[in-house]
Amino acid sequence: MKRRLNFILNKNEVETSQHPGMSLLDYLRQEANLTGTKEGCKEGDCGTCTVLIGELIKDKLQYKSVNSCLLPIGDVNQKHIVTIEGLNREELTPIQTEMVDEGGTQCGFCTPGFVVSLSGYYLINDDYNTEDAIDSMNGNICRCTGYAGIKRTANKITQRLKILAKNNHSKIELLVGEKILPEYFLDVKEKLNSLILQKKSNITDDNLDFSNHFTISGGTDLMVQKWEDILKSDVSLISDKNVISGIKEENSKIIIGGATTASEIEDSPIMAKYFPEIKEYLSLFGSLPIKNTATVAGNIVNASPIADMTSIFLALNSTLTLRNSNSSREILLKDFYKGYKTLDKKENELLTLISFNIPKENSFFNYEKVSKRKYLDIASVNSSLFIDVDEDFINEVNISAGGVAPIPLYLKETGKFLSSKKISSAIIEEASEILQDEISPISDARGTAEYKRLLLRQLFYAHFIKLFPKLIVIEELV
Repeated sequence: MKRRLNFILNKNEVETSQHPGMSLLDYLRQEANLTGTKEGCKEGDCGTCTVLIGELIKDKLQYKSVNSCLLPIGDVNQKHIVTIEGLNREELTPIQTEMVDEGGTQCGFCTPGFVVSLSGYYLINDDYNTEDAIDSMNGNICRCTGYAGIKRTANKITQRLKILAKNNHSKIELLVGEKILPEYFLDVKEKLNSLILQKKSNITDDNLDFSNHFTISGGTDLMVQKWEDILKSDVSLISDKNVISGIKEENSKIIIGGATTASEIEDSPIMAKYFPEIKEYLSLFGSLPIKNTATVAGNIVNASPIADMTSIFLALNSTLTLRNSNSSREILLKDFYKGYKTLDKKENELLTLISFNIPKENSFFNYEKVSKRKYLDIASVNSSLFIDVDEDFINEVNISAGGVAPIPLYLKETGKFLSSKKISSAIIEEASEILQDEISPISDARGTAEYKRLLLRQLFYAHFIKLFPKLIVIEELV
């Protein structure tokens, strides 16, 4: 199966039949000769390859920043791609001018990514403040200049636009008028609508013989680990399979579509209603471009033992809905992992929904993570806890642990021990000993087995210290 892809690249309509698993970065540099988008780490860490993707959603044009090195080109069909060349004008834009004047660029290799990310912030958001503008560049790394000049740039542009935005009803018109964006942005929505109407079907069967098959959902790990295999294989995208995104409340449950991204979870009013700290938890997950791409289904099916979202959903005792062309079935997430990267999933099944019970009034949730860097790093060990209590007695408790076993681990025996117990330092300490019998960490680049055992014990304690400070005496646990 080969795809004929149609999209708008900066101001031009493009049609291509490239392999849908080819990274957008490779297409931009090798096929489109747009080399302002740089190749740095090719793992989504440095931000030199950042571009903007615009998509019509309910007739509204919405943009997000992404790492083009991790985005399969099949995912840009009928969308608008904006590279640094698509932001350039005959003269420097105000952002580019301030980057120069404030000393925000030196060798210049990383500068296009910073300019794209900051420009995207003003295009994506309606209300501007300096802290958020700076945070929009959290996926961009500069190795030679330092960040003070870049932060000053963000502050100066933000303060200027913040005043003007109050008196302007059209965000794009404002940004075009202030020369942040080129004039062609005014016509992009109309062009995308026309493109979608003209190209209703763009899949062609070329009888290609591939020995393997990949379904890509997000690709933030798969495109790092398997990119060579992907280019030799038959590839489909979760977006082709009508797997929905979005979050809703229904029948006392919260239901999340498999294609929902980490950013959508982070920004969800429903999730914030029941988990007020969800934004803080996911700030540890990854950079904004990573969160804009990574999906719930991809995180779970990837089966990393240290997956952050999987840790959270394990502790919520979530149910997965798996579907193929003929039927669907449900399975508890805690029963989904059979061994390292081995799943209770048939080859032709897709993870379409994740659901869990809406927390009750006396329920509490907490997520903890330790990594070499606090932000934007893979966990050494992570853990989540969901607990329902009645007058300090535990009615229900679910605990997850990552980085201490070949699979994302549900601590069944520890939870069984805590059930019906009254919360106290002594009980938590005793439970931590049972916990140690459930885990089997190994020594690797993120720490020794002994270190990981210690980390998990401390994270387990941290759950109860944070949630029940009046019942836990810290000195009795340390």
